[in-house]
Amino acid sequence: MNKSLVYTKTGDRGKTSLIGGTRVAKNHYRLEAYGTVDELNTFIGMIRSYEVDDNTQKQIIDIQHKLFVIGAYLATDSNVTDLRDKLDYSESIIEELEKEMDRMENELPPMKYFVLPGGHPGVSYCHIARTVCRRAERRILDMADDTEVNPWVIRYVNRLSDYLFVLSRHLSKHYNSNEIPWVPEL
Repeated sequence: MNKSLVYTKTGDRGKTSLIGGTRVAKNHYRLEAYGTVDELNTFIGMIRSYEVDDNTQKQIIDIQHKLFVIGAYLATDSNVTDLRDKLDYSESIIEELEKEMDRMENELPPMKYFVLPGGHPGVSYCHIARTVCRRAERRILDMADDTEVNPWVIRYVNRLSDYLFVLSRHLSKHYNSNEIPWVPEL
């Protein structure tokens, strides 16, 4: 009988291995960081499950691939292996997000107010992903307090939350869903 590749039983006592073999607690800041990136990737996958234009579909898949790389980067113990060096991206991935945001924003009415999240399930998942992305950024910053994190990781995740907001507006237009302005009750 073959051993399962899904369960290994090595984490039954609350410990797991980083890439490189270092054992840490499952609530270690590294796991909080890359686990939140994994959660973000899942919510972004939910956006992809709705009808979106081909360009958006391509962008989302590209982002998901990059998030896997970021997760591996965060999970790698650079004291044991040099894998992090091989997972390095250039600043161009941040510029790609900015160009895509500019393209989408050029097709949208100007922002005059904050909008309430929702309107269509795909738009709602953009907002959920945006808030999870901000949490992932905070967890990565927690990790950076103790372990070196390349600035491109932090900048990419920060820009990704902006992208997800613009994507929510783009999809609101795509689905012909009204954006409800938030008007403070003063």
